[in-house]
Amino acid sequence: MKRAVVDPYKVKGEVDYNKLINEFGLEKIDNKILKKIEKHAGELHFMLRRKIFFAGRDLNWVLGEYEKGNKFFLYTGVGPSGPIHLGHLLVWYFTKWLQDKFDVDLYFQFTDEEKFLYRKDLSMEDVQKWLNENMLDVIAVGFNPDKTHFIIDTKHAGILYPEAIKVAKKITFSTIKASFGFNDSTNIGSIFYTSMQTVPSFLPSVLKKKKIPCLIPHAVDQDPHFRITRDILPKLGYYKPASIQCSFLPPLEGNLGKMSSSKSNKAILTTDSPEQVKKKINKYAFSGGQPTIEEHRKKGGNPDVDVSFQYLRYLFEEDDNKLKQIEEDYRSGKLLTGELKKYTIEKINNFLKQHQERRKKAEKLIDKFILKI
Repeated sequence: MKRAVVDPYKVKGEVDYNKLINEFGLEKIDNKILKKIEKHAGELHFMLRRKIFFAGRDLNWVLGEYEKGNKFFLYTGVGPSGPIHLGHLLVWYFTKWLQDKFDVDLYFQFTDEEKFLYRKDLSMEDVQKWLNENMLDVIAVGFNPDKTHFIIDTKHAGILYPEAIKVAKKITFSTIKASFGFNDSTNIGSIFYTSMQTVPSFLPSVLKKKKIPCLIPHAVDQDPHFRITRDILPKLGYYKPASIQCSFLPPLEGNLGKMSSSKSNKAILTTDSPEQVKKKINKYAFSGGQPTIEEHRKKGGNPDVDVSFQYLRYLFEEDDNKLKQIEEDYRSGKLLTGELKKYTIEKINNFLKQHQERRKKAEKLIDKFILKI
């Protein structure tokens, strides 16, 4: 099997998450951590029960600080370079659950300069258009506006840059090259960028003049950025950020890589109509079923590779018993691929209908979410 590539700028191949835990030096989320989360949250999110969020860093420590009354804040974000798809929502809806259950603040970073620097095909005007669109989707998730603070890198440069240069002074070019595969032709803005992404992980500590723990929910491909962050922050007198990391929602065509908005015909977007969702699932969603109905009834299907089933497992079927029944019926051949796809389409469309209704109202709320200093 060809070795998978997993870094902040590309995910290719079939990802072995156990190998990734060892390669990245992550801590697998065990029952001890799950019990601590459940103790304070009152329940376990289905993404934790199903090990979709499967690893992290310093989770025991950050939960221990919470128990002492030293509340953490949440930090996550997005680079506005295109429409929002289901893979983004996976992290954000889980982050909302954390915010609600632990009653904590969220600092949400929009890295508009990152996408301008890294993407040759994007103008700054394009990025600003996507910035506005992406903010609507983040607001539509339902975050608490009194506890959610949008940081826009170019807009908030006045508070970010003075802290970013302190970070930059501690990072060598050789570290950046080794972490991201940069070379002599990489533009200098891209080389500096990690310093900007580091700042929100300690910005509340700067603003409130006390050390506050940080927890970063993110997909595992972003870990290299935060490994550097964790190396630098103690040198500046701040806590290392903790993290909780998830696996990738598979693209429609199957288990290789992750969903991408740059392939919008093969990604389900938050703005897709019911007809578009139906067409994409029926046409592109990789099936674990057999070639014929007769063969499927006899041999059954494989939900482990079936994209429709995986979408239910990752996002759209919260009921564990219902999911288990679907899995058993599909493996036995009782449930056909077409029936599974039909059910998944209905679940996605019901979910998106509610998200889109909130999205329509979000334009008037943007200013309330933007961080004021």
